[in-house]
Amino acid sequence: MGRKVPILNYPQAETARFLMVLKTWYFGKTNLDAEQTIRENARGARQFHVQQQVPAKSSNDTLQNLGFRMHWRRAAQLVTMASILCLSHIAPGAQLPSMPPADLVRKTVQNEVKASDGESVRHMFLSRKETAHGSQTKLYCETSDAMAGMAIANDDKPLTPEQRQAEETRLRELANSPEELRKKRLREKEDADRVGRIVRAMPDAFLYEYAGTEPGKAGLGKPGSELIRLKFRPNPNYSPPTRTEQVLVGMQGEMLIDANADRIARIDGRLFRDVGFGWGILGHLDKGGRFLVEQGDVGDGSWDIHTMSLALTGKILFFKKIDIQSTERLSNFHPVPRDLTFAQGVELLKKQESTLAEDVRGVGIHK
Repeated sequence: MGRKVPILNYPQAETARFLMVLKTWYFGKTNLDAEQTIRENARGARQFHVQQQVPAKSSNDTLQNLGFRMHWRRAAQLVTMASILCLSHIAPGAQLPSMPPADLVRKTVQNEVKASDGESVRHMFLSRKETAHGSQTKLYCETSDAMAGMAIANDDKPLTPEQRQAEETRLRELANSPEELRKKRLREKEDADRVGRIVRAMPDAFLYEYAGTEPGKAGLGKPGSELIRLKFRPNPNYSPPTRTEQVLVGMQGEMLIDANADRIARIDGRLFRDVGFGWGILGHLDKGGRFLVEQGDVGDGSWDIHTMSLALTGKILFFKKIDIQSTERLSNFHPVPRDLTFAQGVELLKKQESTLAEDVRGVGIHK
């Protein structure tokens, strides 16, 4: 997942939607149409019985019995067709892996760690992050020193000349301060290490089950690839070694894996209960929080985050309230030299800033 921390059985509701669509297709748009169809068929059947001089029951009995038989015949047809559609939803030729799901996750996580440790391609890319306070669009450049980032728009409006000058001054001072660069690089490494600990814990922290497939697309896996969907829930036998992994014991959700690339395309986790830290003394996260990360091939064979969404609330030390509501979308990835210094990265950002700021809405950033 690298420097930017890249990282269902068919439900009853899905089957119900198939049934509703099929029912509408056969009977019409309303229950009245369905009843009318039954009545018309019942009337034709009753006339046939009269012509054959078969003793007839009362019209009500005939209608009810024929309607009942037709109802269940149609219901059986609908269920059969819905089952076929549910099965065909997995796509022709699609096969789930023969290995146990936990083994697939373990294999994929090992490759994620390997890819993160040996990342060979660095990029310049665009980010639009939206919070409760508004949005900010930034241009980033990965360098050998640290991540260089320059704001180019606030609330989808280009920076004023004063704001742009302030950004350039901030970056220039940072590039000229080895000590500040060292601190920034250390913070980034600590963040990456924390995410790495969580990713490494995933094979043991959860229980998994296969839940179908879906096709990859831009920003999610690789277009044309088949993604394996898995459900996950906490492993009752897992004991978090540190506070970093503690959040996993209260999380459940779904994951998408590109089995061909051995990469995680999506992690969608939700807190189904409150999660405390340090027996609740250090703080807690509230039930209902959500963590979503989607990553995919950026076009040159390397993978990176495309979407990251956080919705978390809680408290730290009983006093400070946690309220994180943000969605960040990354796009427009372009490779840059691997040996690029921070100062050189800043110069690239400045060259790109004017063009991107003029048309920030048209460069692939979506709300």
